[in-house]
Amino acid sequence: MKPKVIVICGPTASGKTALSIKLAKQIDGEIVSADSMQIYKDMDIGSAKPTTKEMEGIKHYMLDFLSPEERYSVAEYKKQATLCIEEIIKKGKTPIVVGGTGLYIDSLIYNIEYEEIEYDEEYRKKLEKIIQNEGLEVLYNKAKEIDEEAIKNISKNDKKRIIRILEIYKSTGKTKTEQEILSRKNEVPYDYKIYAINIERPILYDRINKRVDIMVEQGLIEEVENISKKYKKYPTAMQALGYKEIKQYLDGHLTKEEAIEKVKQETRRYAKRQLTWFRKNKQTIWLDGMENIQNNINIILEGIN
Repeated sequence: MKPKVIVICGPTASGKTALSIKLAKQIDGEIVSADSMQIYKDMDIGSAKPTTKEMEGIKHYMLDFLSPEERYSVAEYKKQATLCIEEIIKKGKTPIVVGGTGLYIDSLIYNIEYEEIEYDEEYRKKLEKIIQNEGLEVLYNKAKEIDEEAIKNISKNDKKRIIRILEIYKSTGKTKTEQEILSRKNEVPYDYKIYAINIERPILYDRINKRVDIMVEQGLIEEVENISKKYKKYPTAMQALGYKEIKQYLDGHLTKEEAIEKVKQETRRYAKRQLTWFRKNKQTIWLDGMENIQNNINIILEGIN
C-alpha cells in the first residue's frame, strides 16, 4: 500500500492554516507548505506565514528558507517537498500538504516532472520591453498561440505565469501542457487524499478585505520597505500579491489608500482563480469553510481511515 498524504488546499483566507494545524495535532502529522511566497525570508505579514505561536508546536516544512533575491522553480519545489514528505513518513507521522499555489500542489499529486530551464536574462529583458512598449496583452496572445490549454487557467494580468509559458517553450521546445501530459504518465508514489475549502464568494471576499486591513495594521508597509532596503533585487518576491502594490505606493505611483484597495481587489481576483484551478481536480473532496473545524476534520478522518 502506498503511504497516505493529506492535501488541504483552497483560496487565500479560507482557513487552511487553522484546519491543518488542528488536524496535525489529532493525527500526529507534520505540515509541508505549498505556498510560493511563504518560502521567502522576511516576507511574513504579506504572505500570511504562520507564526510560531500559530503553529502550536507542529513542525512545518518549506517555509522561510529562501532569500527574496533568489528565483525558485516548480521543479525545485517538487524535488524538495518530496524529500520533506519522505522524511515525515520515515518518522512514522502523516504528511499534510497545505497551501494555495496550484502549480506546487499539482506537481506533487500528479507527479509532474518539470524540466529544469536555464534562466535567460536577455530573453526576459526582451519580454519586459514588449510589456513596457506594447502592453502585457501582446504576450498573453503570444502565449495563447503557443499553449492554448495552459492559458485557459491564467488571467490576462498574470504577468509571471504568462512569461513562464513563453520561457518554457523557448528553453525546451515543448509547451507547458506537453510537459505535463508526458510526465503524468509517471506513477504517483503516494496515496494523496485531497481536500479543498470552499466558502461562499461574498463571505470569502469580506474575509480577504478584513485580512488586508489587519496586515496593514500589523506592519505590511514597513515589511515591504525593509525588504526594499535589505535586498538589492527581488525578481519574484516583489511580484507577490500585497508586495507589488505596496511597492507602487512607496515608489509614489499610488496613494496609500489606492494601494490598499488594489491589494484587496487583486487578492479577490486571485482567490477566484484559485477556486477555478482546484475545481479541475475531480479527486478533490470539498469542505465547507463556514463549517466547524472539527466537523471538517471528522470528514477528513473518515476519508483516510
